[in-house]
Amino acid sequence: MMQLWVFSAFWYTTVMKYLGIDYGTKRVGIATSDDEGSMAFPLCVIENKKNLIEEIVGLCRDERIEKIIVGESNNLYNGHNPIMKEITPFAELLREFTHLPVDFMTEVLTSREAMHIQGDNMMNDASAAAIILQSYLDRNAHAQLS
Repeated sequence: MMQLWVFSAFWYTTVMKYLGIDYGTKRVGIATSDDEGSMAFPLCVIENKKNLIEEIVGLCRDERIEKIIVGESNNLYNGHNPIMKEITPFAELLREFTHLPVDFMTEVLTSREAMHIQGDNMMNDASAAAIILQSYLDRNAHAQLS
């Protein structure tokens, strides 16, 4: 994994490109960060079918992804939603087939937030993935400042 150290006024930061994932039983939202790993953007929505891992591996290669962030689906009481029984093994398969680090970012109601921001459309799942990824990027940027 290539890491580049960039000097900023008060801290060093690692430049890395990320892939964000909002996993659903029917569709999977995909987002990417900019090359600096500071802003997230919706990329696409993929049908959740047998070749899902293969499609994501291809995206990681094409986009030169260095780390994957998967939404950890929690309820309003911070407990896991039932879909986590699918998300956890999915994340393990991603780690195995991409050979990339995979991390989780807690998410609650991101699909609803995406719909509220942009209305109901075909890219809602990708926008939810961008919200998850941006939350992760913001948290890490804040941690570097501390």
